[in-house]
Amino acid sequence: MLDIKAGKIIKPGEVLIQADRIVEAGSAVKHPAGAEVIDLGDRTLLPGLIDAHIHLFLHPGAEDMQTVVESVPQRTIIAAVAARDDLMAGFTAERDMGTEGAGSADSSVRNAIDQGLIPGPRLRVSGNAISILGGHEDAIEFNPAEHISSNATYANSADELVSVIRRQFKEGADFIKMYQTGADSVRDGKHSVPYQYTVAQLEAAVKEAARTGKRVAVHATGEPGALYAAQAGVVSIDHADQLSDETIRVMKEKQIFAVPTFTIFEYFAEHAGTPQQSAREHQLLELKMQEFKKQIAAGVPLAVGSDVGPFPHGTQAREFVLMVKNGMSPLAVLQADLLNGAKLLGWEGQIGSLEPGFLADVIAVTGDPLQDISVLGNVSFVMKSGVVYKK
Repeated sequence: MLDIKAGKIIKPGEVLIQADRIVEAGSAVKHPAGAEVIDLGDRTLLPGLIDAHIHLFLHPGAEDMQTVVESVPQRTIIAAVAARDDLMAGFTAERDMGTEGAGSADSSVRNAIDQGLIPGPRLRVSGNAISILGGHEDAIEFNPAEHISSNATYANSADELVSVIRRQFKEGADFIKMYQTGADSVRDGKHSVPYQYTVAQLEAAVKEAARTGKRVAVHATGEPGALYAAQAGVVSIDHADQLSDETIRVMKEKQIFAVPTFTIFEYFAEHAGTPQQSAREHQLLELKMQEFKKQIAAGVPLAVGSDVGPFPHGTQAREFVLMVKNGMSPLAVLQADLLNGAKLLGWEGQIGSLEPGFLADVIAVTGDPLQDISVLGNVSFVMKSGVVYKK
């Protein structure tokens, strides 16, 4: 059994569960009369995995066309299937970073999971992400005269941000997701990207979310947009391809998480439509890997998110492998996922560790993830809140 806080494997490992909570965990626990015993043999028990950056309403294929040709009911059904696939892969908690044009439909998926109507991870959802007119997700490459719906909701000023945020919370959002940068390019061998919102505008958004105890997360791939977001006090900077020394300092001071999302960058690089696009994506990925090593050395707070959706749901354990490949130890990645992920999703003290009082989110793998992180790609047992979903 993985003791994530101590950073070691306990042998043997037993967990006693009553209803939806862990009562005991260790090398040996009580065996109450009449208790069901699940013997998983020579496997390693871990807390349920956390993916802090997903898109249930996306699937492989043209992202912009999904918004245009698929109805919201169709996309909601697809999202329910995606949630099941993620759960069966061992991800028992996730943060959905925008429905890409499906509005607040993610709240319905979250509620159906919470009510036990469909299988899936426990979710934090954001509804539509927020972007400026002509920004990162503004009906990508369509003729504006055709008035094609955006994958995001527009807000161009602080007042508009406050109005949109209030509507999203009314519709059931747990947090706010904003696009702070885009689109990305490489100039003279360096990553370049325009920002979308000023510090003052971001501060207005953060303040409005905080008014009801909620938080703002941003898509930010580079500078100066990432710095503006950090200065405004967002909870996470997702993708974080390029972070300046000052941004890193502020993130460490305010304990703002970077969520690298390597898997989506690798996927786009390997599935580009043209050789030119492939070369561009590989160049961005190479720059990202170089920057990530600097971020590790500087001690940037990290969480784990894959950006699954444009690549198949249920395969995002690849993110753990890529984070190790790019400089982290398996233990550091697992602690970023389980301990930091629980904090980022607002479930600290409830998920991310096998200890008394925590929710009974338990998975099992063959092998030792501290020695070979890739074993997380083959989860053989899944329990969430004391209910077995895969055995």
